[in-house]
Amino acid sequence: MSGFVVRAALAVSLLVVAASAASGEGSGQNEPGQFDFYVLSLSWSPSFCASAEERGNGRAPTMQCGARPYSFVVHGLWPQYDKGFPEYCQVPAPRLNHDIVSSMLDLMPAPHLIFNEWDKHGTCSGLAPRAYFETVRKARAVVKIPPEYTGLQEALSVTPTGVEDAFVKANPGLSAGGMAVECDKKRLTEIRICLSKDLQFRDCPEIARRTCRREQLLMPPLRGG
Repeated sequence: MSGFVVRAALAVSLLVVAASAASGEGSGQNEPGQFDFYVLSLSWSPSFCASAEERGNGRAPTMQCGARPYSFVVHGLWPQYDKGFPEYCQVPAPRLNHDIVSSMLDLMPAPHLIFNEWDKHGTCSGLAPRAYFETVRKARAVVKIPPEYTGLQEALSVTPTGVEDAFVKANPGLSAGGMAVECDKKRLTEIRICLSKDLQFRDCPEIARRTCRREQLLMPPLRGG
């Protein structure tokens, strides 16, 4: 085998290893129940709807972006490694009954989101479907939304640090090192909060350092009534 071919084969092997490490794949990983902690992702629904309308020429998903004034909704509860994360741990995923989907629409107001989150993340929890979504509900109940972000009737200008401070103040035991503020080019989009397997606040350096670096963010007001 020529030296060129050997070097090319080695380069490909290194790329595969690097890609596996970045995604959390490898020996003993991507196995249901084998993870270090959860990330609870809470999406600011008015930002999601505004962005969807911009992409869809004024159209947005009718269930989430209709008359009901959704505020923070659950995007997902994601098993994580200290570095990287598992995903799609069972293919095909165990069947998700429609009664479970219906029961979650108050927290996750989009059936396709519920199905997708189960396939990609829920299957890595090691829990049966009903138990996983019960854990989603329990995790959401752990986090208190700061009062200044409830019932928002007018657009609010915020800073990532200010949002972190507000959540830390409202949630004893939470620190800025255990959460991240996500954004797009102009809006606050999500809050990601790290929880242990028994749903206690914990620090998560890999998540926290990804927090939004923009100086100012917009929180659009609640929609509907």
